[in-house]
This record gives sequence, structure tokens and C-alpha cells, in this order.
Amino acid sequence: MSVVLVTGAAGLIGSEAALFFASLGFDVVGIDNDMRRVFFGEEASTRWNLENLKSKLGDKYTHYDTDIRNHDDLEAIFKHYATSIELIIHAAAQPSHDWAARDPHTDFSVNAAGTLNLLELTRQHCSQAVFIFTSTNKVYGDTPNRLPLVERDTRWEIEPGHTYQDGIREDMSIDQTTHSLFGASKVAADVMTQEYGRYFGIRTACFRGGCLTGPNHSGAQLHGFLAYLMKCTATGTPYTIFGYKGKQVRDNIHSHDLIKAFYEFYKAPRVAEVYNIGGGRFSNCSMLEGIALCQDITGNELKWTYSETNRIGDHIWWISDNAKFTSHFPNFKLDYDVRRILEEIYDNNKVRWAVKADARS
Repeated sequence: MSVVLVTGAAGLIGSEAALFFASLGFDVVGIDNDMRRVFFGEEASTRWNLENLKSKLGDKYTHYDTDIRNHDDLEAIFKHYATSIELIIHAAAQPSHDWAARDPHTDFSVNAAGTLNLLELTRQHCSQAVFIFTSTNKVYGDTPNRLPLVERDTRWEIEPGHTYQDGIREDMSIDQTTHSLFGASKVAADVMTQEYGRYFGIRTACFRGGCLTGPNHSGAQLHGFLAYLMKCTATGTPYTIFGYKGKQVRDNIHSHDLIKAFYEFYKAPRVAEVYNIGGGRFSNCSMLEGIALCQDITGNELKWTYSETNRIGDHIWWISDNAKFTSHFPNFKLDYDVRRILEEIYDNNKVRWAVKADARS
């Protein structure tokens, strides 16, 4: 039995990973206790996605409604599967700047202590396994905001000829910057993942993602930019832009493309690697550009307002440079650009969103 253990299994990345690796013949063990509902409310619950997962995968999928902060419950799972575990994909997290500031203890315990639990149990029970951590570009704090940026009609753009014009590399410092409390807890988990590679030889990788997105994202106001933007446009829900004139830029990587990257690493793993990963120059947009695309796809006009106050630690411009990863894994390429991502989000969710809207009315 070859097992892939996935945390956050009912979420965007976790569910994509479960479906992908089950299709390759792996048994998938999923861990998810729907903390996203606790963080962002009932509308953000991932239970609907968990039911889809169970329906599609049947006996290829085993689910544990376990909190990654609970060491004893986690240890029972690791002891049961032991060396059958070939790959751990750690995608469970508290993912919001704003939420972390409201409850720093919970944020840090989930993101940092939960990751430490998983790393130590991997070392004790399946040290031969590959360990992939879904990190974040927020480990760089607001350092990207000190880049020389030029204001365009619909976006901020980096000054032509700058060393990061093709995207931000892993050589950007994570020091002397405002991370937000969320960013700090993810830094702790990121660095710990690297150290378990260096100290103990575990084949670990930190994938520092830009905006991760796709049709299985339970988007909420505080997290899930593209999915929530499309949901608001499709359902007539008011939307607020926070700062930077709505010209802030994000690259967006579809969960399918990210899991392909994980698979490439699994096939030829390395120790204590760090990769920036995102849509890069191939797949990115500003808030204003994203709104225009959503309106064009749905035929609806988004009801949006503007707040001058940006979120603490939020980036004005982020585009990932995937060059390090593609130099190690040259077969990897992105399939989804922003428009294709948004079209899929809309097509896959419009019926579910309409049903929920009818239930509320």
C-alpha cells in the first residue's frame, strides 16, 4: 500500500492533491476538521468539497476529522500507516492576515505548531517520505512594496529593466519587514520545514505560493481573492477593494498546476528546498483587471466600493519567478492563465451559488 497523506484535504489544494494522487493509484489519507468554517463562517465551509471527494474516490480515500494541533490524534494516524506513507502534502493552515491579528494564538498554533507536529511525526514514523509544505509569498513580508513600481492605467508594474522584472526570486530577504502575524507564523513553519530537511535529511520542500486558486476554493472576504471575486460578481454580493487604487497585482496559479509541481518534486525529491511558485508572467492580474474579467465572463456588473486602508503587510505587486523550480524540473509548465481560471470557477460553481442564494431569499 502506497499512501499519500494530505492535510487540509477538503480545501482547495488538498482536494486537488487527493484527486490527482488517487488517479495515479495511491491510497489517500485526508486530514481536515473544517477549520475554514471557524475562520471565515459557514459560507466558507469545505464540507461540500469533502462530500464530493468521498463520492469521487470511494475506498481510495480515508478521512480523519482531526485537528493538526492535536499531537496524540495525529500520532495515532502516523503509527497506523507508518512507512506506507510515501508523501505528505501539508496544506492545512490559517491563511488570513486579518484573522491572525484577531487571534494570534490560534493562528500560530495552527500554522507553526501544527507544522512542527507533522514534521516530527514524519521523522519518527516515515522518515523516508517526501514532505511538501504549502508555504506562502507572505514570508517576504512587505519587502516587495519597496520595489520601484510604476503606476499604469489598470495596475502597478515594476520598473522596466529591474532584476525582478520577470518575477520575484527566492533571493529576496525575509528580514527587516512587516510580515503580518499570519506571515510570521508561516515563516516559522517554513523555516522549521527547511531545518527538518537539513538536520534529519528528510526530503522537504517549501513552496512559497502567490495566489492559489481554482474551482474548489471556498472563497471568503478575508481569503481567496479570485474565487471570492467571481462569487461576488456572479451572486450580486457587494465587494470591497482595500487600498492601492485597486491596481495591486497578484499572480494566480491554478491548484491543478500547483499539484503538478508537487508531483514533479515527489518524483525527484531534494532536501530542504525552497521554491517561489505562482502564475508568474503567464497568469496575473490587478484587482481592476480581475473585476473586468469577472464582469465579462458572467455578464453581471460587480457592486464594489473602495477603502483607502490597505491590509497590513499586503503586497502592491507580486509576480513569482518560477525559474528556480523549472531549472530543477524542466518538464513543468503552467496550463491555466487568469481568464481560464475564472471561467472554470464560474462554470463549476454557478449552480451551487444560485441554490445557496435561493435558500437565503
